[in-house]
This record gives sequence, structure tokens and C-alpha cells, in this order.
Amino acid sequence: MALRPLHRLNLRAALQRPTIAPRIPLLVRPQSTDKPSSNVVLKDFQNGLEDDLDTTSTTGDDKIDWSRSFHGMSAEAFPKEAADVLMAPLDPNDIEIKPDGILYLPEIKYRRILNKAFGPGGWGLAPRGPTTVTEKVVSREYALVANGRLVAIARGEQQYFDPNGIPTASEGCRSNALMRTCKDVGIASELWDPRFIRKFKSQYCEEKFAEHVTTKKKKKIWRRKGDPIEYPWKVSSF
Repeated sequence: MALRPLHRLNLRAALQRPTIAPRIPLLVRPQSTDKPSSNVVLKDFQNGLEDDLDTTSTTGDDKIDWSRSFHGMSAEAFPKEAADVLMAPLDPNDIEIKPDGILYLPEIKYRRILNKAFGPGGWGLAPRGPTTVTEKVVSREYALVANGRLVAIARGEQQYFDPNGIPTASEGCRSNALMRTCKDVGIASELWDPRFIRKFKSQYCEEKFAEHVTTKKKKKIWRRKGDPIEYPWKVSSF
């Protein structure tokens, strides 16, 4: 019997073998657990929200970079009509009190006063720098601009308790900055006057013992006379 060459046998055997596709590893997203996975890169917000201001588009001859400019600051007083609106005494019905006894004006009412004084679009808040995010607080500096002039600068801040709440906290930070800048134009200045505070609390507010619905803890809480004590507190018997 004639012998076939060995290299021909190996070639034929190789051609008869089934073709096997190469194994490609699949990229599997790690399942969520209580503890962060070592494969997940967590965002570090210590240096802000990467919202640095691009000033290149506001450096033209007819434009102002409000992140750095003090244009028009104290150049002249506002017209009497606007000044009367800004410094008008507050309506007692607009003032609220926190459970710890601090008086405040709701943020939306600052906006209404500014709209009445300058008109919608006649004022605005311009950020002066990036947002700073620490472990529990979001803060950012803003400038109040009205009639094309810088009016005041203040840093707003807002606490948060979960990273998912940072966007909401950054909006609260903006509202807090608005309230602080409005002090410089006389809006709600009474709320920083100790004599006004004592008189208002004596006339319109009261302090009551309240009990926490869940923990049963009792403490004194301030409220407007006639207003109910809100959940999770209720009026205590003593």
C-alpha cells in the first residue's frame, strides 16, 4: 500500500475541522450594590461642577464681562419711581417665620419687587465664578445687574443631603444669592432690623410646644398666629 505524504494528511485534517469563532469578552456593567464598586469612577465635585465661565464671547467693544466687570457700580441713583418700589415697607402678610423664629420673605416675592421696579428683563443675576461643591454645601458667587449696571455681589449657598440633590441645591444657591444681593437695594431691609423683628414677632407670631409625630420629641416652635403647625410636628399638650 502506497503511503501518503504526512504534510498532505495534516492539511486535509485541518480543512475538515469545524471553524470556531474567537471568544470575545463581553463588557458587563457591574450590578449596583450598597458599596461603590472599584470599577466605578465617582465624580469628585470638590473643584466645582465644571461650569467655568467662558469670557471669550463677552469681550467685544459693546459687551461687558459680568464675571469680572464692575461696570456702572454706584454711577448714579436709580430713578425715584424704582427706588420707591425697592424700599417700600413690606406687607406683613408677605412675611413668613421659620420654626426656629427667623423671619424671611419668600424668594418669589423678591423677584416680584424687582420686576415691579425695573420691569421683566430689566434685571438679572450674572454668575461671577464656577459653582463650588463641598461635602454638604453648594455655593456660587452672583452679581445682581439692573438697567445694565452692576448693583451688588453676593455668594449664595444651599445645603444638600444626597449627590442626586446637587442640581436642586444649585438652584437654591442662586435664589439665596438673589436674596442677599437685594439687601443692597433696600428690599426687605426690615428683616435685618432687631427692633422690627421683635415687634413683628410679638404682634403676628407665637411660640408653641410641639411634638414630633415619629420620635415624640418635644420642643418649642414658632408660627404665624392662626397658622397650623406643619407635619411632622403637632401641637403638644404642654
